[in-house]
Amino acid sequence: MEEKKSENQGNQPRNSEGNGSQKSGNRRPRRPQNGGQKSSQRQPQQGGQSRQRGGQRGRGQRGRGRGNGRNPESHYKTPANVKRSADGVYIDINQAIAANKEVHRERLETAAKIDTNNRARVRFTPLGGLGEIGGNIAVLETENSAIVIDVGMSFPTEDMHGVDILVPDFSYLHAIKDKIAGIVITHAHEDHIGAVPYLFKELKFPIYGTPLPLGMIANKFDEHGLKNDKSYFRYIEKRKPIKIGDFEVEWIHMTHSIIDASSLAINTPAGIIIHTGDFKIDHTPVDNYPADLQRLAYYGEKGVLCLLSDSTNSHKPGITRSEKTVGPTFDHLFAKAKGRVIMSTFSSNVHRVYQAIEHGIKYNRKVAVIGRSMERNLETARQLGYIDIPEDIFIDAHEVTKYNDSEVLIVTTGSQGETMSALFRMATDEHRHIKIKPSDTIIISAKAIPGNEASVSRIMNHLIKAGATVAYQDFSEIHVSGHAAQEEQKLMLRLTQPKFFLPVHGEYNHIARHAKTAVACGVDERNILLMSDGDQVELTAKYLKKVKTIKTGKTYIDNQANTQIENDIVLDRQKLATEGIIMIVAQIDQTTHKLIGHPRVSSFGIVPDKDDRKFAKEIEAIIETYMAHQKDAQNLDTRTIENDIRQAVRKHVLRKMKRYPLIVPTIYVV
Repeated sequence: MEEKKSENQGNQPRNSEGNGSQKSGNRRPRRPQNGGQKSSQRQPQQGGQSRQRGGQRGRGQRGRGRGNGRNPESHYKTPANVKRSADGVYIDINQAIAANKEVHRERLETAAKIDTNNRARVRFTPLGGLGEIGGNIAVLETENSAIVIDVGMSFPTEDMHGVDILVPDFSYLHAIKDKIAGIVITHAHEDHIGAVPYLFKELKFPIYGTPLPLGMIANKFDEHGLKNDKSYFRYIEKRKPIKIGDFEVEWIHMTHSIIDASSLAINTPAGIIIHTGDFKIDHTPVDNYPADLQRLAYYGEKGVLCLLSDSTNSHKPGITRSEKTVGPTFDHLFAKAKGRVIMSTFSSNVHRVYQAIEHGIKYNRKVAVIGRSMERNLETARQLGYIDIPEDIFIDAHEVTKYNDSEVLIVTTGSQGETMSALFRMATDEHRHIKIKPSDTIIISAKAIPGNEASVSRIMNHLIKAGATVAYQDFSEIHVSGHAAQEEQKLMLRLTQPKFFLPVHGEYNHIARHAKTAVACGVDERNILLMSDGDQVELTAKYLKKVKTIKTGKTYIDNQANTQIENDIVLDRQKLATEGIIMIVAQIDQTTHKLIGHPRVSSFGIVPDKDDRKFAKEIEAIIETYMAHQKDAQNLDTRTIENDIRQAVRKHVLRKMKRYPLIVPTIYVV
């Protein structure tokens, strides 16, 4: 209604302003033709009346609006009625000030364009990626259909022994499988696509995405024996909305630490939702394709119902540096290197690898790419035309010794200290072709993922012990983040100007800090909700609220065999590692109910080897005491005896050693 009123007023002739004054009983004299000094001399008197009426309006209609702050020292106040000029030119300065304030209000309060009579509802449910770094997966649904946004994996903690990756619990997707119209992929990082093959072994839906993410998913399908399921791939064109169920989804180009990343504009029955995906605002990216800010602003002008935005770097002030800032650091290190250069980074950071290879070419070095994921991702990017590198500069790992050390660049995996990575095997002298030399310059162009600090430190120790020169955090530009810092997050908020805000992707402290940034950018604190995995949030044009909690969790994966590890196995391994194990084997005479010989007691992680015999005697005494209290006529049930002995031994160990070991008794009645 406000837009309509302003438009009608804007079509009136300029001299109609007098009519508005007469209504309030404040007749204004005719303005001179030259718009000159007489009018300006009378303004202080008129301004006094306008001040009172304008103030009342500000407190009533616009007091809580964004961009409505007033300068108390200003000589001019908003008149009672804002008169909009048809051609945007005013003779009266008060009317110009008022009209410009109205313009600010309209451009800053685009949420007012959202139809509050719209009763449609959508629900958003994060199944991973909140309260953690990684494992991103979410569901957006209406009553009739749903889309899944990303299907990512996460990394295990150090106490998850034998576990390589974690994939989300897909129980909720099974529950709504008949509604799911497709999977929407934002970019090709493992924490957004790494669990897709595991989902496809249970459920299959069309996968929508740009070429590089789907190309990397295709590589995973080859490994998992899912080649035939590539028929589910749907390659999209950015800036072209695609109808998927009840939703219209548009991919918007975004800069990140991987090529071909996207944000999403999702037109839902309830309104427009913007999902940033992982992002930073890089104005000088390596491929010269900056973030499509124009498209974000376009949707901001239309009126965004809700923004879901990456919170990973929400504590970091300022901006995240451009990926190109790594180039000069590489140049400095390559120029100084006398022997081989070995550069390690994330295998998905193709632009980082590309910059290293460019400097290798500049300094006349052949390039050996070592590490399966690194080779695969680089080859996929080359085949799809995202990077242009001549074929003749590449050599195989076994050919490295044919060249002088000063003529070789090795690009490899292992920047996180993974024990199975190529760099770790080089550092521990276990790699088949490459051994670390004192003349080597090793560049670790990555930052340790939270939880991986000890692993990175361990590989650093191995490399330095081998005598190599290691560049890790010596240069601030040896690595740059792919996530937006506070000023970029503010820019995203200002461009989209959402009515509601849901910070995503990060631990709770990250999303809480991001919420404060949103409030500073004009989002009403009541329109922000801090979520955890499983929180189902309902969105309408009028409200945002949590409606229920969905079961979530993780599935443990042995990546070497691509098989699931059951929860109880992981729990047993944790107990073995922290509490130890006691194994008891005993024989009982069925007639006398007495022990036959001495029980065999083996313990690991409980007592030192020298005390094994003494500990075995203690356990033997416990079993003899237990058997002495059994009635002769009672039938001997081995399961009951084993449970009773387990309880008796557990009490003894807890009382004496304050430990909770895994106790495995095996009783034979003969």
